[in-house]
Amino acid sequence: MREEKMKYERLSKRAMWCMYVSTVILSVILLAAIICVNAFWLSPKDIRIGEIISLVLVVLIILNCVISPYFRYRRYGYHIDEECIDTVEGYLFIERNIVPMERLHKLQVERGPVARAFGVANVVVTTAGGDVEINLLEDEKAEQIAENLQKRINQIAAEEKHGNDRNEI
Repeated sequence: MREEKMKYERLSKRAMWCMYVSTVILSVILLAAIICVNAFWLSPKDIRIGEIISLVLVVLIILNCVISPYFRYRRYGYHIDEECIDTVEGYLFIERNIVPMERLHKLQVERGPVARAFGVANVVVTTAGGDVEINLLEDEKAEQIAENLQKRINQIAAEEKHGNDRNEI
């Protein structure tokens, strides 16, 4: 039997704009820190290396601000089926997380201030080995996924309890 290629769900355009706004906010904070370091530089003013490092950092931050959200958005995907949750994400380094359904312990739906402004949320799945996030889903979709996963967790718990009850007899 030939295996089918897994089809990953993609994020909405709202998620991309949320990524851009979050990256811009972080970039502004980093640029402000660089400006403060340069303004209150305690070393002699004739040292050019500090200015060169600052200029390189500013250019890298601006490039990251423009490029990073695009690639993170394009590469992000998730797949949920009866057996597992599979997420793929990354910018320079691609990370893939696969979590078997029977390992799920707890679910959370998280919304930060920027995410709330764009109507997106993260579904955080807790397992014995750590947390896995399905990021920047539209609010309705996040709630639906959390509800479906919670039903699956309850079903697995009931099956385990039923199996343990049979073993005790």
